Amino acid sequence: MKSNASLFLFLFLLFCVGCDQTKQQETDMNLDYCVAQATKTMEMVTDHTRMPNSIDAGSTEWHFTRPGSWTSGFWPGILWYLYEYTGDATWKSEAEKFTALIIPSATGPARSHDVGFLSYCSIGNGYRLTNDPNYKQALLQAADSVSVLYKPQVGTFLSWPNMVKRMGWKHNTIIDNMMNMELLFWAAKNGGDQRLYEMAYKHAETTMKNHFRPDGSCYHVIVYDDQTGEFIKGVTHQGYADHTMWARGQAWAIYGFIMAYRETGDIRFWQTAQKATDIYLQRLPDDYVPYWDFDAPQIPNESRDASAAAIVASALLEMSVLAENKEESKAYRTAANKMLDSLSSVHYQSREVNTAFLLHCTGHRPNGYEIDASIIYADYYYIEALLRQKKLNEGKSIYK
Repeated sequence: MKSNASLFLFLFLLFCVGCDQTKQQETDMNLDYCVAQATKTMEMVTDHTRMPNSIDAGSTEWHFTRPGSWTSGFWPGILWYLYEYTGDATWKSEAEKFTALIIPSATGPARSHDVGFLSYCSIGNGYRLTNDPNYKQALLQAADSVSVLYKPQVGTFLSWPNMVKRMGWKHNTIIDNMMNMELLFWAAKNGGDQRLYEMAYKHAETTMKNHFRPDGSCYHVIVYDDQTGEFIKGVTHQGYADHTMWARGQAWAIYGFIMAYRETGDIRFWQTAQKATDIYLQRLPDDYVPYWDFDAPQIPNESRDASAAAIVASALLEMSVLAENKEESKAYRTAANKMLDSLSSVHYQSREVNTAFLLHCTGHRPNGYEIDASIIYADYYYIEALLRQKKLNEGKSIYK
């Protein structure tokens, strides 16, 4: 009997090892796919002063964007991730070229909250992988630049200065802005002024109090009185309606608050991320890729948003690392893996359709653009999630 039990244990362990190896192979295959697609995209980049941005449904041609636009940091970020995965100096060289284009915009006067997206995805990854002191200095300058948008009377950063006159939103804060707090937290730890930490912390705290409905779903935009900090209203700009759950906004909330918990240890930020995750997971369709808005009226005939799925997959892998409860950790990692399995399927990978990584993303549905498209930030968070998955499969830290 003892011999049979030992044999069973041996076979079970062998099976588990085989499953782990299979999962590692699948992750590497998907990362190899990203390398192949990016190689084809590089062949289409004839103007090295512009960044790939999006591909319309039914097209194979990239739309490009100038350095300084809010999405321009994602392409250099992808190149840094490709270098991290392959170790190929060619990707490093390309990443350096495009990152150099970002630095003037990132370190100049801030025109919106997007300095964080712009700089941390590009220069931030460059510094993490090379320790280049020039990148460190650029990041510190970028943090100082965006700090001028902080309004102490409100306790948040102004997101869209142009909306103050255009929409009459005296002080507007969008949920996307949580993603930009990572730059400020980083700067405060790496030679920047401690006030940057305090600003980012207060921004997260104020956002936590005002951006969320009782069920854990979030508003896209909160409008405040710029002198008193009074909450005026919660509205949408890219979702279906003010009261609905815009998929990518919910994704930014999940990712942003788990990052804030990592940086501060404030358990309230973990609880906020967890509640936002719970409703997101509860309302997902069977393939784990959301419709562009969870309350869009024509579901199941609404467009999907693979970008939201990629953002959340990456966030949930971090939640699986930070969760103290083993069952929660397992649940978050399982959900993330299901999202990545779906995104890596024939239905969502671009493959021969175009040279992006993913299909079926939604940029700005109310304004009628980037619908069922391939979008660069979807590709960025997809490869980030795959690299995190690979590191976890190999028992490594996701932060190195």
